[in-house]
Amino acid sequence: MSNVPEGDTMPATSDARRTSRGLETRSRIVDSAAKLFYVRGVNATTLDDIRLASGTSKSQLYNHFEDKRALIHAVIDVQSKFVLAREEQRLRGVKTLTGLRRWRDALVQANALQDGSYGCALGAMSIELSDNDEQSRQALNASFDAWQRMLVETLTRLRVLGVLAEDADPRRLGTGLLAALQGGYVLAQNAHSSEPMAVALDMALDHIAFFARS
Repeated sequence: MSNVPEGDTMPATSDARRTSRGLETRSRIVDSAAKLFYVRGVNATTLDDIRLASGTSKSQLYNHFEDKRALIHAVIDVQSKFVLAREEQRLRGVKTLTGLRRWRDALVQANALQDGSYGCALGAMSIELSDNDEQSRQALNASFDAWQRMLVETLTRLRVLGVLAEDADPRRLGTGLLAALQGGYVLAQNAHSSEPMAVALDMALDHIAFFARS
């Protein structure tokens, strides 16, 4: 077993990524890190915590990630792909304001299952990392930009279909909706209740409904 301390680095080997066993080990490490970052937070989670949770040795961990920051970047990539794929699936079929409220309901119900705790995986990492890791900030910003584009595309579709009036601005409405969602996550996390999130989204959707064609 390697004697590399927590804060030191060790070159990652390319062979570790080429074998199926190596890929499985890497995936297990990233998955364990993602779960711990989500529940405990990035800063409160150590590499030893991740090693124990993933059932890997120090040498295995350092074969795949030279330090904690490299592992953080891998987690951001995985979490971003998961969240964006989920949102793309939920939003692509929205053609009515009722459909948009179903999107809202799915998010609130998922949040209620954990009593509002933990918040958005991307938002939580953004709060912890954006001021001290530029690579993480850029990656998370790109993910939020992609999420916002999905909302803008959905609202643009509603305008094209005649659900929303021509004077509705999808970009402004989409930005406000995403801001309401992320702010709702934070309030729900502190309240340990999904109610603040539901209220924030309802107010944003009520504003969008103001532009509905009669």
